[in-house]
Amino acid sequence: MSTLTIHYPNGQHPHQSYHAQRDLPTPHQSIYAKRGMSLEDEINHSNQYYLSRHIAVIHKKPTPIQLVKVDYPKRSAAVIREAYFRRPSTTDYNGVYKGYYIDFDAKETRNKQSFPLKNFHPHQIHHMRECVKQGGICFAFIKFTELDLVYLLPASILFQYWDEQASGSRKSILLTDIQKAGFQIGYQLNPRLPYLKAVDQIIAAKNKGVYHVE
Repeated sequence: MSTLTIHYPNGQHPHQSYHAQRDLPTPHQSIYAKRGMSLEDEINHSNQYYLSRHIAVIHKKPTPIQLVKVDYPKRSAAVIREAYFRRPSTTDYNGVYKGYYIDFDAKETRNKQSFPLKNFHPHQIHHMRECVKQGGICFAFIKFTELDLVYLLPASILFQYWDEQASGSRKSILLTDIQKAGFQIGYQLNPRLPYLKAVDQIIAAKNKGVYHVE
């Protein structure tokens, strides 16, 4: 029997799909029962909760696949034998909340005092700038895995630090600066990461003209 060979970026395998009844914590589960999950898993669980409650529709963007070998055992059917998962060309997540287009990326670091800006790619920053210019709400999820701390950083703040590094400033964002400019997202039962509360504050600030793109 022939097999399909799929090559994953950096040797990582995709996470399993999520099902609301199976994966969302129940009232009998501890809030801390699934600590140690990847940030992506935590966001996926939260998004599934928001979707199941008709609060927001936000999904992880699929990773593009590059086909390498395709066989045609029948004229009416093609069989993929080998393929590569490529890196997403923009950000990790997008969707709609309260009529606003939502777009964000999720990053993790083992650093305890700062977040390296090299974790972002220029095309991701460019993509978020373009989305913000069109009225979208963009931000970055940043998780300090060793500290088990999660923050939501508005895109406008990220842009400032990104641009400043070109003029010789730090190539990272200090944790203390993220704590001042961002929103800490604490764990709870459902959703695991209640980040839309922070998004509500970004929307309110946007309507007041606080956040803008230069």
